[in-house]
Amino acid sequence: MITVNGKEAPISPAPAHTTVLDFLRERGLTGTKEGCAEGECGACSVLVARPGVDKPTDWVAVNACLVPVAALDGQEVVTSEGLATPGEPGTPDALHPVQREMAARGGSQCGYCTPGFVCSMAAEYYRPDRCPHPTSGTETEADSGTGTSTSTSTDSEHGPNGFDLHALSGNLCRCTGYRPIRDAAFAVGAPAEDDPLAQRREQAPPAPVATAYVQDDSVFLRRSSLAETLRLLRERPDAVVVAGSTDWGVEVNIRSRRAGCVVAVDRLPELRELRVESDVIEIGAALTLTEIERRLDGRVPLLAELFPQFASRLIRNGATLGGNLGTGSPIGDSPPALLALDASVVLADADGEREVPLSDYFTGYRQSVRRPGELIRAVRVPLPLAPVVAFHKIAKRRFDDISSVAVAFALDVEDGIVRTARIGLGGVAATPIRALATEAALEGRPWTAETVEAVAPVLRDEGTPMDDHRASAAYRSAMLGQSLLKLYARTTEAVSS
Repeated sequence: MITVNGKEAPISPAPAHTTVLDFLRERGLTGTKEGCAEGECGACSVLVARPGVDKPTDWVAVNACLVPVAALDGQEVVTSEGLATPGEPGTPDALHPVQREMAARGGSQCGYCTPGFVCSMAAEYYRPDRCPHPTSGTETEADSGTGTSTSTSTDSEHGPNGFDLHALSGNLCRCTGYRPIRDAAFAVGAPAEDDPLAQRREQAPPAPVATAYVQDDSVFLRRSSLAETLRLLRERPDAVVVAGSTDWGVEVNIRSRRAGCVVAVDRLPELRELRVESDVIEIGAALTLTEIERRLDGRVPLLAELFPQFASRLIRNGATLGGNLGTGSPIGDSPPALLALDASVVLADADGEREVPLSDYFTGYRQSVRRPGELIRAVRVPLPLAPVVAFHKIAKRRFDDISSVAVAFALDVEDGIVRTARIGLGGVAATPIRALATEAALEGRPWTAETVEAVAPVLRDEGTPMDDHRASAAYRSAMLGQSLLKLYARTTEAVSS
């Protein structure tokens, strides 16, 4: 059973692989659209009530095209239709403030993408810590009647109302253009005190429920604890394990993959802890990237650089470190950063746990040392952190794209000498790798232009890059060497300023 726009709706008789998108559309909620079926366009976005960071509940926007409907058993969903406030249908009083601003400022043309934009914008509208951005102007001239808006913001990605445009980075519009949509985002105020969705944030979200949804020859299972889940995986080694389903959902939609047994781990409390101790930060494998970003709040600068470049906010609201490492993709964005941080993974099965350095975790293309029945329980980042860090992602688009090359740096430079160097690479081999030769060439040498010029060719020769539709091998190699030069240029700029 799922609560949709305040009303309970049974999941049955939907097949176990049915997405939230198809489930909603079959019930007449056609504002939720299918555009790409890969989580890249945002036409399908909806709001889900999740455990909050600053309040008991956060309204989180997710891609309905990727999430199995059974994964929301017992949960609470709001669609674009459910945002409307009480009022006479067809009148401005019936529009949500976000919908009203989109209409007033010309943010909709053909309208196909509009409900998805509205849901993503509503999630940001209800973000509890949204406040005027320190680098933004404090005045906005806006007039809903004329549809005109002038902002004095000095930061193009944040409005004077604190609206973060990264909230819309996973939503695509092919006809309106983004300025009127941005104008609408920067014009919304704070939720009214009697706003029911704002008030809903003060109450806890629905607790996860144990689920055993069986339909035809497929079953979707969610256990209440890690121990129960590990016993289940021992009994069902064929099971597909999902958290945010941002990878598996694409397989279901695009490649028509089906699984006899799907096991959800996204709500297991043992996989959702974040601990900061004197010598290590332990990050639960089922925490979403958005949750990690907000809870760490810049405590790990390299991850703080990574997060805005990892897909889109919609994806980060579902994706997890456990899932990104579990797929073993050589072009995943988190492995290079975690390799540079000297991270390790905690693997758990029914017999216990073991800790494996991430540098020893990957064994081949989409292969790892993880055994059948094992889960990634957590990622551990040792402290203290290297002070000189950077994450460089080379892709065809600035946001919401797959890396051609990803390079992560973590250097400890003391008295002008590189004491330690850790460099993680993605997109240049069958697995994410450490640039071991480059690390050795840097350590013990002065952090100078001469050193960087001498070592850049070493970095260019790391890995075994290949030609594909994203980039040529020669381009990838060139970007590796250029990345080290870029790092040095930026560190010297920071020192001189």
